[in-house]
Amino acid sequence: MTDVRYLAPRTLEEAVSAFAAAQGAARILAGGTDLLVQMRNGILKPGVIVDIKKIAEMTEIADLPDGGFRIGAAVSGAAMAEHPRFGKAWPGVLEAVNLIGSKQVQGRCSPGGNLCHGSPAADSVPAMVAAGAVVTLQGPQGRREIPVEQVPAGPGRTTLAPGEILVSFTLTARPAGAGDAYLRMIPRTEMDIAVVGCGVNLTMQGGIVTAARVALGAVAPTVRLVEDAGKALLGTRLEDAALEAAAAACRAACKPIDDKRGTIAYRTRVAGVLLKRTAAVAAQRAQGN
Repeated sequence: MTDVRYLAPRTLEEAVSAFAAAQGAARILAGGTDLLVQMRNGILKPGVIVDIKKIAEMTEIADLPDGGFRIGAAVSGAAMAEHPRFGKAWPGVLEAVNLIGSKQVQGRCSPGGNLCHGSPAADSVPAMVAAGAVVTLQGPQGRREIPVEQVPAGPGRTTLAPGEILVSFTLTARPAGAGDAYLRMIPRTEMDIAVVGCGVNLTMQGGIVTAARVALGAVAPTVRLVEDAGKALLGTRLEDAALEAAAAACRAACKPIDDKRGTIAYRTRVAGVLLKRTAAVAAQRAQGN
């Protein structure tokens, strides 16, 4: 049996140093709902485990001066659900995070782990992309910020540089008339992997869409920001023609695979259907704000 070193640094600098020193042999432990399963199944055999749960910045939800939020990469789904204000500001992001696994898993799983696992079907990622979330990364070369959609590189891969660690997600304050939503299609009623996932974030003034972001999951090697779908909704009252144009943009953005959960044709069609349904939920929330 391979020996594994377990480290629990108290500062981000210590974590980055330990992670980088392992030269690719280390894995980050946040919730562990992916890592520990893969280790048990023999898929991963890390030489070093760096536990980040003792680092305050990684485990807190901070209220920002502008009314936004900074969510530590190791914050659990359960902690996000219990926050008194986050779910009211970003209900779509919260409902996406709360689709990761069972209630028991929710106590451990984190949006940071969900993103860094690199699954194209990760539920929290399309919602974060639609929300315009920005991630903070820190590595041996210092700290940087990038849009969340620039992190995935393909199934099981990210664009993080060697030794870099995901620190947090930043979501801005919501303007009046803003609302977001996330819906997915799954074969079962719960605890399944998305066949298609769709996140929509809208701002509406006087019933007219003034800002829109649309993201899709499980339809390509990475989660996709569908800019043409957002553009199709701008300046409209979400009339049927606008929704169909956005749905067509979603279908055009799909580059899925055939697998046991869905065919290419099915996933492509469902992407357009989900866009319309998710946009309706986001619009209802926007008009209620």
